[in-house]
Amino acid sequence: MKDQTVVKLDDEDNVAVALGALGADVWIDAIGQPLRILTPIPAGHKVATRDIARGAHIVKYRQTIGVALCDIAAGEHVHIHNVGMPEHHQSERLLDDATYRIVEVDRSDTFLGFERPDGQVGTRNYVGVIGSVNCSASVCHAIADAFKGDAMAAYGRVDGVVAITHQSGCGLSATGDGIALLRRTLVGYACNPNFAGVLLVGLGCEVNQVNDLAELLGPLNPGPIKTLVIQEEGGVRETISRGVVIVRELLDAADRATRTEVPAARLKLGLQCGGSDGYSGITANPALGVAVDLLVRDGGTAILSETPEIYGAEHLLTARAASRGVADRLLEKLRWWEHYAGDAGGEMNNNPSPGNKAGGITTILEKSLGAVSKGGSTALMAVYDYADPVSERGLVFMDTPGYDPVSATGQIAGGANLICFTTGRGSVFGSKPVPTIKVATTTGLFERMRSDMDFNCGEILDGSLSIEEAGARLFQLMLAFASGGKTCSEENGIGEREFVPWLRGAAVM
Repeated sequence: MKDQTVVKLDDEDNVAVALGALGADVWIDAIGQPLRILTPIPAGHKVATRDIARGAHIVKYRQTIGVALCDIAAGEHVHIHNVGMPEHHQSERLLDDATYRIVEVDRSDTFLGFERPDGQVGTRNYVGVIGSVNCSASVCHAIADAFKGDAMAAYGRVDGVVAITHQSGCGLSATGDGIALLRRTLVGYACNPNFAGVLLVGLGCEVNQVNDLAELLGPLNPGPIKTLVIQEEGGVRETISRGVVIVRELLDAADRATRTEVPAARLKLGLQCGGSDGYSGITANPALGVAVDLLVRDGGTAILSETPEIYGAEHLLTARAASRGVADRLLEKLRWWEHYAGDAGGEMNNNPSPGNKAGGITTILEKSLGAVSKGGSTALMAVYDYADPVSERGLVFMDTPGYDPVSATGQIAGGANLICFTTGRGSVFGSKPVPTIKVATTTGLFERMRSDMDFNCGEILDGSLSIEEAGARLFQLMLAFASGGKTCSEENGIGEREFVPWLRGAAVM
């Protein structure tokens, strides 16, 4: 791709992506034939490589990403002003009677992790202070803040104390999907192997009772679980004082843990993309897909999510499903989201954000085709509900919204001990207690936000790395970060306020 002005991803495509801004009335010769640019093309945006008639399909990645709303001449800018959604998108390309090929485990990479009593492995060693309700949020943060800075000097093997708080826990029905989903998410966090121990803090009169959470945790046998109820302790000051004592005891136990060499099969990797641009599906996402394939060959697990952001590309996943049941379950989730969007007066194509569109993404189909490439090429082994414990090895899917913090929260509740997050516009997301690796789509972004980006996939566009080489390097970086190396978001202290559970169900006024 070196020294090209545009890149055409497949011979059947009728658009190419500008590698830099192109002015009008210039000639390029990067697609095998001269092409006159008729209108300005921003970097990352699409240019028609041949005349496209009104109603014809716009093709990128050898897939339909939209239809022409008017005649588009070769050399014109192709974007939201002249492209719309097709009346029907592909969704029924299912696997045939033969099961999709399951990749054999043929690698033996390792990392240094914390083995937990329940058999999970942590990439970090935190103590958590988890609130059952928004009313206990300030107390949770006060307890955690008591262990900032020098207070942690005595605990050299512990990464810190993290407060996990939210805006719910009361004002909702005591039964039904809403409370069940919240509890499943909180229990999942308490069980995440990156926590060596957890203190649950409640107010006392809330719907989401601390004792109910503790009871759900009982049979799961995670690390030590302690509880505090503000009303029973006598108020805020008393609860904070008692909480500090309890956390200190949990820290003493956590500090006895040591990193040991464990197989990469013990990694559960959450896959995220946010602030996507026109290069996301060309560089960072496919490179991450290569790294995912390597992890699967090690026997590890990768969790693809953000259901609205696979809309229009689901046929690429159903064709790879390990069974017809897995394919049907994924399509069932897509149908739920179609009804959910429709009932709210919306549509699935509203998904690309203003930043996505400014970066060159035109429709949800285009965004989804790029997003799916994060999942690599191996079989889709299972489909999980939001925050469900992930037990299957290989590539799996978790039903989540497309909003990155909500999606990552579900993955971590499901057991993810590492997150890899691709970004084209620039994201500063973090996700304590789980490290988040930020992957830039372009060298320009990597240099502009150097203190926030961990890996530069722009070298693929620059011509110094192939997608396969970038993916292999990214995989080695994952093992290094899983072994204790600090990500940029960790160095910046980000990740304690990004816990955002998916809130569903009726509110009780």
